[in-house]
Amino acid sequence: MTDKTKPRAACLIGWPAAHSRSPLIHHYWLRTLGIEGGYNIEAVPPEGFAEFVLHLSTHGFVGANVTLPHKERALALSRPDARARAVGAANTLWYEGDELRSTNTDIEGFINNLDACAPGWDAHEEALVLGAGGSSRAVVFGLVERGIKRVHLANRTIDRARTLADQFGANVHPVAWDAIDGLLPRAGLLVNTTSLGMHGQPALELDAGRLPSHAIVADLVYLPLETPLLAVARKRGLKTADGLGMLLHQAVRGFELWFGQRPEVTPELRALVEADLTKD
Repeated sequence: MTDKTKPRAACLIGWPAAHSRSPLIHHYWLRTLGIEGGYNIEAVPPEGFAEFVLHLSTHGFVGANVTLPHKERALALSRPDARARAVGAANTLWYEGDELRSTNTDIEGFINNLDACAPGWDAHEEALVLGAGGSSRAVVFGLVERGIKRVHLANRTIDRARTLADQFGANVHPVAWDAIDGLLPRAGLLVNTTSLGMHGQPALELDAGRLPSHAIVADLVYLPLETPLLAVARKRGLKTADGLGMLLHQAVRGFELWFGQRPEVTPELRALVEADLTKD
């Protein structure tokens, strides 16, 4: 492991990785908590990932975040917890003794952001989740774990939705994309895990006016900060949870594992990251 007399340091491993906001988030927490430490970006190509991760401590790091395209490989090269195994990908690495452990903090990032933005959201019995990719796995795991009784999972390729539903059990029901409109009036929670509505991507075509008046709308996209889906929901007076909130909340556990203190997601931090996202 690293020399204990040196300040602890973590990193983000990706390819590419230069545009990540993780350094901004973690340096803010290091500064506000008065911790002497560091957080670097490490651009590591796929062919060099295994060597880098298996010698993470000799590179001077006590842990790491992992982003595309390395999340599945990180899972295979470490001892994952139940959450990482369920999602099939790891985004956070740390050491227990000399053993490299891994987890996926997208689950708690999503759930804790919902708790902050819409307390009591889990009183609703039905949720509608759009998309069946990696982030959808984290969302569905979190919803099932919190006791949502019926999760409708809609994907353009229904076979992918069926595969994911089979993994998570009887509470998850795959549905065709063209069934979304009929399900909206029943959805106490609507979650967009697709890239639809993101800058440079097609719009998400659905009638949010069909949602019940008590519905909560979550969108994992954070560029733009307010997606068209969230804009319509807020205009109707619905509670919302955005992708930036999830990004901030998913960073909390890694920081705690590496630096020993649990940081807070504050309005000041959110404003700092918002300003960075909108400066271009």
